[in-house]
Amino acid sequence: MLSLARSIIVVFAVGLLTLSGAQAQSAKTHRVAIQVDQSDPAVMNLALNNAENIIEYYRGKGEDVAIEIVAYGPGLNMLRADTSPVKDRIAQIANSDATFPAKIAFSACNNTLQGMEKREGHAITIIPQAKIVPTGVVRLIELEEQGWSYIRP
Repeated sequence: MLSLARSIIVVFAVGLLTLSGAQAQSAKTHRVAIQVDQSDPAVMNLALNNAENIIEYYRGKGEDVAIEIVAYGPGLNMLRADTSPVKDRIAQIANSDATFPAKIAFSACNNTLQGMEKREGHAITIIPQAKIVPTGVVRLIELEEQGWSYIRP
């Protein structure tokens, strides 16, 4: 009788541990890095569509998601205040409560920015929703090394 009681307790404890592990896994925040390296409005819009679709999918499942769009090379035009064909859409996405509990960040490559400023002979303003990172490619490497999923539209 005592061994039966122990067996029941062990089975119950294992069941609780399994349930706790499943709950912990489902509480994980999904993390997605999206690369933009082309000065093509269609690619920029596709990146934003991907981000919004990812957010909507995980919101429907009640799961958190963090997205970072990294722009470098010709893709930096996406985050330039003077050339971005999608700056109004970015402002809407970044400032919208609709993304909650998702987080979306925009990163602008400083190497590209400095090169553009040198070629164009003037300072370039980045949209306020974006942060400047030292180098876009290295930012993507760092995100992948931290376990982020990678998408290139």
